[in-house]
Order: sequence, then C-alpha cells, then structure tokens
Amino acid sequence: MSHSVFGLFAFLLAIALVVQGSLTARADGGQQKFVVSVDNIAHFAFTDSGAFNTPVGADGPGALLPGSAYEWSFYANPGERLSFASMFVQSNDWFLAPDELGIPLYHGDGTAVSGDVTAYVKLWDAGTEGDQIPGAGADQAPRQSGPNTGPADPTPHVRQVLTDAIPQVNELVQVTLSPGANGRFTLRIENISNSSSFATPLAPGVGVVHTNPAPLFINGMTDLGRGLEALAEDGDPSGLAAGLAARTGINTPFAPVAWTVQSSLNALFAPGQAASAGLESLAEDGDPGALAAALGGNSGAAAIPHNASGPGPIFPPTGNYSFEITAVPGEHLSLAFMFVQSNDWFYGINNLPLFDANGNPRQGDVTHYATLYDAGTELDETPGFGPNQPPRQSAPTAAPLKTASSVRSRPNASPIRPTSPTSP
Repeated sequence: MSHSVFGLFAFLLAIALVVQGSLTARADGGQQKFVVSVDNIAHFAFTDSGAFNTPVGADGPGALLPGSAYEWSFYANPGERLSFASMFVQSNDWFLAPDELGIPLYHGDGTAVSGDVTAYVKLWDAGTEGDQIPGAGADQAPRQSGPNTGPADPTPHVRQVLTDAIPQVNELVQVTLSPGANGRFTLRIENISNSSSFATPLAPGVGVVHTNPAPLFINGMTDLGRGLEALAEDGDPSGLAAGLAARTGINTPFAPVAWTVQSSLNALFAPGQAASAGLESLAEDGDPGALAAALGGNSGAAAIPHNASGPGPIFPPTGNYSFEITAVPGEHLSLAFMFVQSNDWFYGINNLPLFDANGNPRQGDVTHYATLYDAGTELDETPGFGPNQPPRQSAPTAAPLKTASSVRSRPNASPIRPTSPTSP
C-alpha cells in the first residue's frame, strides 16, 4: 500500500485585479477599467512522491519482516529517476537507498526499465546517531526505550556502510520495477534477509521521482534536516514524506482565457449544468474562441502570453496573461482557462463582483475565488500522463470516451500531482 499527499492549490496560480485609471462618467453610471493578470507560478521539484508503510497482504502499516514486501506505485516521465529510503532496523541510523542519482526509469530509447534493480541499492549511515553492533545495540529500534535516544554520531555526515559484519545488500533485499501503461510504475522492495546470516526487519519508507540529483541526502554531507533522521533512526517516514509532498506536483501549462463581464449570473458556465459546446472546447483542447464568441457583448479571450508575439499557453513558473476589462457597478467577472495536463479540467472564477456595496472597485489578489472544475465531457485520466490529454493526444477531441455529466468542482482532486483516474 502506498500513501501520497498533495501540494497546495495556491502554489499553482495567482490571479489579480488591478484598478487602472479613474471612473469615467457615462449615462448609466461610472465605468471602471481593470487589468486582470493570470500567472502560472507552479515550481514543483518532483513529479511524484509518497510513503510506503504496509506490507503486501497485511491489514495495516507495519515493519517489513523477512519474507514480506512493500509495493509503491508512482508515475514518471522519460528522463526521470527514482529514489527511495527504508530503515535497516537492526541499526542505529542505517538505511537502504540508491545513491544521489537514483535509479533510472527509462532507457535511452525511451522504453521503461523493468525487472531487478537491486544493484543500484546501497546501505547508508545517516550520520545522526553513534553506531553500535548491528542487531545488539541498546539504542537501536528493537531495543531502545524511545525514539531518538542514542548518542550523536562522532562522524556527522551521510556515508556508505562498508562492513563485513552483515551480508551484502543483495542478500538482504530484492528491488524490482514493473512498468505499466502511460508512465505508471510499481516499485517492489522484498525483504530476503531470512535467506542470509543476518535477518532484519526493514521499516516504512519514502519514494520520490526526480530529475535533479540528491532529493533525500548528499553523500559526505550532514543530514539535510528534512526528515531523514527520523526515518533512519526510528523508521518514521512521515516528516520526510510531508516535505517531499510540498514540493511534488505537475508543472502544467495553462491555456488561453475566456472571460465575460455581465450583470447576469452564470454567463460563462454553471456548476451542476451540462457544459456548452464552447466550454467543452476550452476545457478539452484549450481553445477559448468559441466560448468567448458565443457570449458576445463585454466578453473576450486572452490568448497571447506576456512578451510573446502570438497566441499560446503560459508555462510555469513565470507565464502570464494580462488583459483589460471595463465594468460598471453591479457587474461581475467570470473567466475560465484549461488545466492543460488533464482531459477536461479548467480553472474558473464564477460571478466575481467587481464592486463592493458602496460602488468601490475591487482590486488585489483574487486567487482564492478560483476553483478547479471538471467540465464533465471527457473521461478523466491521470493528470500529466493521460494519452488523450492535449500534450499527448493525436488530435483535438480525440478521446472516444465521454461522460454524460455536468460541470462540477474538484476540491478533493489533485491537479498538481498524479492520481488514479477520478470518478465522475
């Protein structure tokens, strides 16, 4: 069983209203100019991460005893690597992990790595607690009175364990990779130490998919202070997993924006109702043109990124659309744009009042009014990996599978890290 946690919506997106100029008198009231700015500020370091803590076939979390295995499923793109760490329980602060580079997940030709990868795994000393005889130390997890009870390590840096006191790594553990469809892998860590001269449990651990090296530790350097000490000394991966999760997500582009300013409500889209043809085109293929044209009046599309010469998506971490609108008291702003690494998800602001009760124009950060929506027009696939999502589909509206559903919010979905496909 695996456990994954999500990053934060606020890391992805910033939408601001800036009041521009002064009120201009007109017959039906005062007209105000606003600049709307949409920024893609995603900056995630890792594609996927999580904790594994339940042996295969077990009813709940626990140590990995000889003869048992942990499994963790994750997603990865070509060029990415896998790192993990799991405590060698009969020690003070030793753990099993690949080196800083991690385990390659794809061959040079783009095919996925499959099979036994134990050769990449080494035994490491976290350098946070003084070493005692493996399997006999009073400050080791099976015998200590409580967590974090041992003396400090006189050599306080991470290093590979090189000793004849215990068997080689490939006599203690077998690590395999099983690739699935669309970037999905399963990591299996099997404790085979019962066939060696030194049987030991392993403890729950963490996994992370990365491009840059050293997501967990640096050989020869002190612990990075992100939770490795608790994992290596006490078999507790929670702190390290939480820190990784905060830096894990899909660095998706955003597609051009459709917007409208009207006094009527739900002009652009209406949660609980079927998507219009224009909204379907925006949510599935990132094209706001039909939706903006159907609205008419004080509506439009913002399609040219800041400093670009033509239309296109905005990419993290600095992509920006800015556009000017005009409004009078009583009017609302609605806007929508596609979350590109999806089948039919979009961010939307629905019916945002542009003036307060006293007629003063709204300004400043309005990101918290934005919601992630599912248009309900195409079957969901794993964000960032679905073959029928724009970066990978053969043609617009290529997906044959549709859902007869309505627009609905996705407050519990994960737009910023891979998940299994979500239900309608």
